[in-house]
Amino acid sequence: MTLLTGPGPQMSRRTLLRSALVGAGAVALGATAGCATDAAAGGRTQVRIWDLFSGADGERMQKMQAEAMKANPDVAIESVTLAWGSAYYTKLAMASSGGRPPEAAVTHLSRLAGYAPGGLLEPFDMDVLADLGITQESFAPAVWERASYQGELYALPLDTHPFITFYNPQVVADAGLAGPDGLMRSPGSVDELLAAGKAMAEVTGETGLAYGYVLDTAQAWRLFWGLYAQTGAGYELVPGRSAQIDEQKATEVVEVIQAILDGTVAPRSQDYPGAIASFVTGRSGMIISGEWELPAFQEAIPDVGGMPFPTILGTPANYADSHAFVLPRQAHPDRARRDATYRVLAHIVREGSLTWAGAGHIPAYQPVLSEPDYQKLSPQKDYAAAGEIVVLDPPVWFAGAGGDFQARMSDAMTPAMQGRADAASAVRQMLREMNRFLSTPNPA
Repeated sequence: MTLLTGPGPQMSRRTLLRSALVGAGAVALGATAGCATDAAAGGRTQVRIWDLFSGADGERMQKMQAEAMKANPDVAIESVTLAWGSAYYTKLAMASSGGRPPEAAVTHLSRLAGYAPGGLLEPFDMDVLADLGITQESFAPAVWERASYQGELYALPLDTHPFITFYNPQVVADAGLAGPDGLMRSPGSVDELLAAGKAMAEVTGETGLAYGYVLDTAQAWRLFWGLYAQTGAGYELVPGRSAQIDEQKATEVVEVIQAILDGTVAPRSQDYPGAIASFVTGRSGMIISGEWELPAFQEAIPDVGGMPFPTILGTPANYADSHAFVLPRQAHPDRARRDATYRVLAHIVREGSLTWAGAGHIPAYQPVLSEPDYQKLSPQKDYAAAGEIVVLDPPVWFAGAGGDFQARMSDAMTPAMQGRADAASAVRQMLREMNRFLSTPNPA
């Protein structure tokens, strides 16, 4: 936990003690945060923000918050970083239901459906946001839609972080896959993707494409759901009813994945660290991964290229999620803190987006994308279009980042992906798991 009271982060003794409680898994912070008075913030209005950013992302967020305070010198931000995953969302729900949560918190948009309907969050006042330069027109429609519930905005999107394709420009050039501009030509069909993978495998001497999914709780689902959206097929996941998906299209998607994992285009069984190692050491020319890995890739391959996941099944679609700020429901709202919260969040989203983009994330605030400084970012500018065709997890309470749903879906597909089962059986198991979740009441 960090109490930011000036240009750089500082930590008070009380803050340090509370941080130890959070680190031990306590939820006491949400219930006792009122003990941290504005006097402890040097007389400034205190805004508490929970997030789930560690490492380089955490450093960037601290910088963005410090800059927001420079622009709002009457505000002090108390920053609390918790480990992301199911535990984070449990703590957020408990703090909100207890009535003493932080003024703001970061969430994945894919998890919003489990919070907004349950009364755990408060909607944003659009008039206040508009006065601060935040309007619907500044965000991609798909992202804005998922940030809303029953006509009100319940999340302020910070970014889009899609599941895209990175590539090694040298391998791409040697394989004859580069266009006149030096960028990789995006495959436009399954056959073209397989051919590209085989051509790169000839250059690397191993495989063309790296893709780590073994023992991972989300990777298989990310690839499947993005490709399913590319088929144009629909779905209905309504709690209390049986899942409705196009089984034929879903089976075709799993068969496409099986074709990719043929041992030459991509390894049949590869874990996440193994895929990264294969790509950064040149043993594969391309990798299917989240854009959040960009800083690590650039360390190994300074001119690493990137592009949206290729449209190989007809309909442009790119699996993604989005980090967003939410307003946990306050039992006793403080007007001064709420006003300060709006101001710092608006500043982070508007002015901090370029800093955030340096980590690979696509700013949700679209005007940033046309700024000259953003256009200098490579390969970010080359895959920014992925933010316009994003497809998130189904908007149901049990889906989304860090949850059991993605893990169950991935587990259901793994035998087929490893060649131990057929595609149709994988889809049937996915449907059984979906129906299990749909029959379970929302605990919120």
